[in-house]
Amino acid sequence: MDTASICILITIFVYLGGVLLIGFYFARKNESTSDFYLGGRKLGPLVTAMSAEASDMSSYLLMGLPGLAYLSGIADVGWTIIGLSIGTYLNWLLTAKRLRRYTQITNSITLPQFFSNRFHDRKNILAALAALIIIIFFVPYTASGFAACGKLFSSLFGMDYMTAMIISAIVIVGYTAAGGFLAASTTDFVQSIIMTIAIISILIFATVSAGGIGTVMENAQALPGYLSFTNTYSEATASSEPYGLLKIISTCAWGLGYFGMPHILLRFMAVEDENKLKLSRRVASVWVVIAMAIALFIGVVGRTLSSAGIIPALSGSDTETIIVRISDYLSTYGILPALLAGLVLAGILASTMSTADSQLLAASSSVSQNILQEAFHLKLSPKVSMITARLTVVIIAILGVIIAQNPDSSVFGIVSFAWAGFGAAFGPIIICALFWKRTTLSGAIAGMVTGGVSVFVWKYLIAPMGGVFAIYELLPAFIVGILFTVIVSLLSKAPDKKIIEEFEAAKSSKEI
Repeated sequence: MDTASICILITIFVYLGGVLLIGFYFARKNESTSDFYLGGRKLGPLVTAMSAEASDMSSYLLMGLPGLAYLSGIADVGWTIIGLSIGTYLNWLLTAKRLRRYTQITNSITLPQFFSNRFHDRKNILAALAALIIIIFFVPYTASGFAACGKLFSSLFGMDYMTAMIISAIVIVGYTAAGGFLAASTTDFVQSIIMTIAIISILIFATVSAGGIGTVMENAQALPGYLSFTNTYSEATASSEPYGLLKIISTCAWGLGYFGMPHILLRFMAVEDENKLKLSRRVASVWVVIAMAIALFIGVVGRTLSSAGIIPALSGSDTETIIVRISDYLSTYGILPALLAGLVLAGILASTMSTADSQLLAASSSVSQNILQEAFHLKLSPKVSMITARLTVVIIAILGVIIAQNPDSSVFGIVSFAWAGFGAAFGPIIICALFWKRTTLSGAIAGMVTGGVSVFVWKYLIAPMGGVFAIYELLPAFIVGILFTVIVSLLSKAPDKKIIEEFEAAKSSKEI
C-alpha cells in the first residue's frame, strides 16, 4: 500500500473512531426510551439545524447529485435542488414549531405515536400503519447508505464490496445502538461540518486541476443541452433532449417529500426551545442551498477532468463515484493533500452515516415502541424496551445489507423511491393534522394508505406507460393522499371537543 492510501486510511479510521466514541459517551445518558428516541427534547438550535440537514443530505449529496450532473448536465439536478430548497424552507417555516408544540401536548416521542395521539386512536391502528410504512421504506433507504459505503471503499482501495459495506454497517450500528438519538444528532452535527469541508475542498481543487472556470464552462458548452434548464444532455446519443414543463414540475416535487420525512421531523420534535427554531431555519436553509449547488458544480467540473484524461471517463452508476475519483487524484500530490483526500472521503461516509443512523433510530422506534408495545400491547420494562430498541437497530441494518448486495444499484434511484414513499404517505397527514382541525382518524388512515400505495402503483404500473405519465411518483401520490384525507374526513364524523382543544392549544401555544 502506498503512502497516499495509508494517509487516507488513517484519516478515515480516526473519523470512524471519533463517531464511535461519541456513541459510547451518550450511551450513559440514555435512561429511558424517550432519551433514546428523542434525546429528552434537549437539542440546541445549531445542532437541530445541522443534524436535520445532515440526516437529510444522505449519500445522494456527495454521490447521487454529482453523478447525475456529470452524466446529464444541470437540468435534472438543478430543478431537484430548487424543489428541495423550497421544500426545506417551507418545512422549517410551517411544520417545525407547531409539530414541536403538538408532540409536547400529546406526549408523543415518535412520529407514529403522534399520529395516534393526535386523533385519539385508542386501537393504535394509525401508529401501526405508520410504523409499517417506516419499515417498508427505511430498510431500502438504509440499504442505499450501505451501498454508498461499499462503493466508496471498493472503488478506492479495491476492497471487496460486501466486506466494505459490512464494516461500515457495523460502525453505524455501533454508535446508533449505543448512544441513540443524542449520539446520532451530535455525530450528524460533526458530520455536517466534515461534509462542508469536503465539498468545498473538492470543488476548488477540481476546478484548478481542470484549468479554471473558463475551461470548465467551455467543455460543458460543447455538450448539447448540458448547461440548459430546459434541455438535458443524453449520453447515449450525445445530443440534447427537451426537459419540458411537466418534467420540471415533477422534479421540483421532490420538495414535497420533506413534510413526511420521519428522521427530519424528529429533529423538530426534539428541539429544546421552539423560539430558537427561526435561527435553525435560517442556518438549515442557507446550508442546503450552498451544499447542493456545490455538489452540482462538482459533477460539471468532473466532466471536464474526464474529458482532459485526468480522471477516467465514467458511465452508469459509476458516475456516482466522481468525488472518490477526484479525491484519489488529490492524494497523489503528497502527504497533506492525501490527508485532505481522506477527510473528503470521510465526508462521503459522513453523508451516508448521518442519514443511516437517523433512519435506523426511526425504524427501531417503530418496531419496539409502536408495534410491539402500542399495537400488540406488550408490557416491556424500561430496560427490556431499551434492549429491544437496540436489537431492532441491528436487525434492520442486517436487512439493509442484504438488500444492498448488488454493487450496481443506484444510490440516487433507491433514495428517490423511498423519499416518494415517505412524502406521499406521511406528508399529507402531517399538513392536515397540523393545519386542518376537521381532519379525522378515518381520513388520516385513508390518506396514509392511499398515498403510500399510490407510490408503488405509479412507479411500477402507470409511469412505464411513458408520455405524460412518466413523472416522479411523489407528485401524483401526494395529491392522492391529500384528496383521500380531505374527502374521507368530510364524510366521517367531526372530531370531538378534546381533539379540537388540543389542536387549538398547539396552534396558539397555550397549555390545556
